Amino acid sequence: MIRRRNDADLDACVAVLAEVHTRSGYPHHWPADPARWLTPDGLVAAWVAEVDGAVAGHAALCGNEVSRLYVAPGAHGSGLGARLLATVEADAAARGLRLVLEVKTTNTAAVALYERRGWVRRGTERQEWAVGGAAGVAKAVEAVEVHRYEAPARGTGRVVPARSGAGTSYT
Repeated sequence: MIRRRNDADLDACVAVLAEVHTRSGYPHHWPADPARWLTPDGLVAAWVAEVDGAVAGHAALCGNEVSRLYVAPGAHGSGLGARLLATVEADAAARGLRLVLEVKTTNTAAVALYERRGWVRRGTERQEWAVGGAAGVAKAVEAVEVHRYEAPARGTGRVVPARSGAGTSYT
């Protein structure tokens, strides 16, 4: 079942995210405050996937970007990622938005999902992502290669340019 995320889901979402991070390295760097990371500025809506009443996946819409999309390792191959993505796509279409996203080139499972669903790769680029750092201390920078995707044209969605350089909404 896919449903809207509520505040009571955040602990379970963080627990699943920790499993995902341990298994696949997503997110690239573990956030200092994972619950806050799952609720970024610009959040429009978020959803969870449940299996037998337990959270097994998550996706968010931030502006016109798909964000924070992940599925518990034990649920890989079950179609939850595609169902979560379809949910975000339907919500964005109802809002008149044409979705975009960015994904690390090394995240081959996510790349395969997006391409199976007809997403169009619009480019690949190296980006500089901040690493670590504490208040008042300069952060290190790490170069990461990402693919930029645009949702396939469905209905009458309009293309809205992605934010550039935000570095916070990669799937």
